[in-house]
Amino acid sequence: MSNVNQTIIPVKQVENVLNPIVEASGMPNACYTSQEYFAFERDQVIGKTWACIGFASDLVKNGYVQPVNFMDLPLLMMRNKEGEVQVFHNVCSHRGMQLVHEAGEVQGMIRCPYHSWTYDLNGNLKGTPHIGGIAKHKDDRFKCEKHGLKALRSAIWMDMVFVNLSGDAASFEEHIAPLEKRWKGFLGEDGLGLLRRVNMGGHLEIEVASNWKLTVENYCEAYHLPWVHPSLNSYSKLEDHYNIMLEDRFSGQGSTAYNLSDTAGTHLPKFPSWPSDKLRHAEYISLFPNVLLGIQADHAFAMMIDPIHAEKTIENLRLYYVGDEALKDEYAACRTATLESWRVVFSEDIGAVEGMQKGRHSPGFGGGVFSPEMDLPTHFFQKWLATQTKTALEA
Repeated sequence: MSNVNQTIIPVKQVENVLNPIVEASGMPNACYTSQEYFAFERDQVIGKTWACIGFASDLVKNGYVQPVNFMDLPLLMMRNKEGEVQVFHNVCSHRGMQLVHEAGEVQGMIRCPYHSWTYDLNGNLKGTPHIGGIAKHKDDRFKCEKHGLKALRSAIWMDMVFVNLSGDAASFEEHIAPLEKRWKGFLGEDGLGLLRRVNMGGHLEIEVASNWKLTVENYCEAYHLPWVHPSLNSYSKLEDHYNIMLEDRFSGQGSTAYNLSDTAGTHLPKFPSWPSDKLRHAEYISLFPNVLLGIQADHAFAMMIDPIHAEKTIENLRLYYVGDEALKDEYAACRTATLESWRVVFSEDIGAVEGMQKGRHSPGFGGGVFSPEMDLPTHFFQKWLATQTKTALEA
């Protein structure tokens, strides 16, 4: 174990998280407040698995690019002329200049503003002005094909764009398979293929003054419902929820009484394979590290948790409806009501996560404890985090 790692967080504190839930303490305060740990976490925890950095549908047409700053790492999502989405490091291979600063359509090439080197939408280096001297734009000593943009290992699932920064995680298909298998009971074989997004008005962006992990931990459990979400708890009560822990990288809760359609009067098309005896079932699962997912009979959502720095997070929510029919104007009011209901719920959580963040600065708090029944999904997430952190600290 390196001295650098020891100064970030004592491994003994991490090991305490791995105890049985009645004896466990939570991750120590530094994991929520330290910028040094934040950088360590990106490379040694989040970077070792599949993290979401954006949404493919935000690349609204072929030839569209979107820069992403993921935990201080400049990345670039690109949809090429054939419609394929790829992710690259957003830096010129010449002198490391950031290439793209704003999302938009690229008509021809991506041009570096420093020395005007140009790249096509597959990341190939195509133009090197004066590289061999004045008016000599090619040089036999320099092979353009070796110096294109550096691609990241990426995958798209349920519209989300995932990357594996380290490049050595198991395949994304293997990574997501347990959740796909679980949700086939609700969505059927083709349910994910029926999801449709309305680009106008189908999203939320919420900035919170807290560490990203507190958003995930809060989402994992239903324990706080009666006090933080009184409107939701009026029809989907605490006692109507059940815990979900799946493999080593999914946890959350389900409800047997989700009933927005009656509460808000919505009537949207439903997944054709959704069991008729479970129309009020819904499941809310965290896909570690930074994705929150929700499925209901008539819509789904995905939230990307974007860690800005140790004490600032942006929550990006996208709503999806079932089939082309759901996009028609006649359902506009229902879509709006659905979005507003989630706006209320996620806004109610802001005070909770920001209050916990303030508490992480208290010497009187040592990571906290867990309810042996109500906090099982939250402890499950913390055990995943502690396991990854311990492995990295001891390397």
